[in-house]
Amino acid sequence: MQKIANSENIEQFSLKDYIYIDKTEYIYNLIDTYDRVFFSRPRRFGKSLTLNTIGTLFEKGVEPYFKDTWIYDKWTQNTCPVLRLSFLKFSVSDIDNFKRDFCNEILKFAKANNITDFTDDKDPKVLIGNIFSAIPDGMQIVLLIDEYDCQLTANINNKELYEKFRVFIREFYAVLKGEKHLRFMALTGVTRLKDVSIFSVGSDIKDLSYNHAFSQMIGFTREEIKKFYIDYLKLGISYEKHIDTESVTDNDVEEFLDRMAEQYDSYCFDEFYERKVFSTYSVNNFLQSISQNQRVSFGDYWYEAGGIPSILKNYMESHEIDIEKFQTSEININYDVFMNPTSLPDMDENVLMCQTGYLTLKSEIKAPRRVKLGTANREVKAALNSLLSQKFFNPDALESFYDADSILEKGTVEEIINHLNSVLATVPYDKYPVETEAVLRALILMYLSGLRCDVRAEQHNFKGSCDLLINFPKRRVVIELKFSKNGTDVKVLLEEAKDQIRRREYGVEHIEDKALIQIAAVFDGSPDVRKITDYEQLS
Repeated sequence: MQKIANSENIEQFSLKDYIYIDKTEYIYNLIDTYDRVFFSRPRRFGKSLTLNTIGTLFEKGVEPYFKDTWIYDKWTQNTCPVLRLSFLKFSVSDIDNFKRDFCNEILKFAKANNITDFTDDKDPKVLIGNIFSAIPDGMQIVLLIDEYDCQLTANINNKELYEKFRVFIREFYAVLKGEKHLRFMALTGVTRLKDVSIFSVGSDIKDLSYNHAFSQMIGFTREEIKKFYIDYLKLGISYEKHIDTESVTDNDVEEFLDRMAEQYDSYCFDEFYERKVFSTYSVNNFLQSISQNQRVSFGDYWYEAGGIPSILKNYMESHEIDIEKFQTSEININYDVFMNPTSLPDMDENVLMCQTGYLTLKSEIKAPRRVKLGTANREVKAALNSLLSQKFFNPDALESFYDADSILEKGTVEEIINHLNSVLATVPYDKYPVETEAVLRALILMYLSGLRCDVRAEQHNFKGSCDLLINFPKRRVVIELKFSKNGTDVKVLLEEAKDQIRRREYGVEHIEDKALIQIAAVFDGSPDVRKITDYEQLS
């Protein structure tokens, strides 16, 4: 069985017999259609591998790395030099060091390709202009820039340094505009920023971030996973069902893919909201874990890949977050706000969450209609809640802050309520007052989801929907919440919650052999109380 790799170098796939999800038809069409392109994608999604594949094709051709791929017998272009620039390698805290490292990369490229008779300079935009002037007529190069926005995202809260990097990037791309020696140019990044002027000064660069034709060039489709990873799918099913791989049926595979989709699918980069993809990093790690651990475990790799991205951490330090928005199924954004973000420090929080992968498209992009956003899947929703939990809660204020799973799974109703009250007490009420039932539910949902509990809000059954439902292997906990603004109607609200649970039979659907714990609870929002004061177990 071939190995799975999270490599960013296409040559490794051939040399080490790794599985390669063949994206070369997209890359062929990309190069055949455009001369200069930009596309944004979240981290760990495959941007670097895509650029590396393009670079290898131009630099070395199809032999031997593209044997058995779609492009193998179709690529006819001659080889040419490739200048690869990863901004991840350059300083984010000192612009002089950034320029020095940048210039060194350009000089190494010139030396390797025998480009001489140019004037050296300490400013990259001047240096690359001088090198272009020294390139012989008829010679062309390919320029690939990965993570162009790295220095900008690192300096959201440093206005002076952010502006220096922004101006540099603007001026650098101005030098490249119309350059006759550029055969092809591709840029990637996490964010799409109009103030950088890639798409104004550098107006010959085509933004393909939400282009329908290339929306699945990065990321895995369901069909690709089934085709290239079928051995791993069958292996996982064999472990779960205790059968040999030869006995796995097509229906077994489809059901397994359905579960994978719930966890890792539904990222959308398609302007028509038709085509979706799985997270490449998450799928690779999930399938690798099956082989290594000989069991199926749906891990949360999105968050584990590096915790909170620095761009979001920095943003949250200087911006307030609307908790209710992130707990709704859809967030509506003005078309111009979504398509034309001006700068990172001023970017709409929802647009930033989308660009970093914590939200995704939930509608087509069509002016002047509002654009709908939401979470892609369970994995990223848990990651989003982990991210937001650190903004809204103070885990250092409660020793057992992270014990919710064990308390909910094994504790008494009193212990469950006491724990939730302790967690809610860490919320800074001056910034995030709990003034409605919706906010209360959102906070508890965020906390439990961030701890990877299998928690559902507004879980529907045949008679209605309960506020919170939490599943464990041997227990299901249902909580029907009510909010009292001043504490005068707590008893009445408790009776309402109990009546709802009884009439609507919350939590009884597909209960199997789980113990069912139904809890009616009322939060007293009085300034001197602010906790769940009245509660009762019904089963």
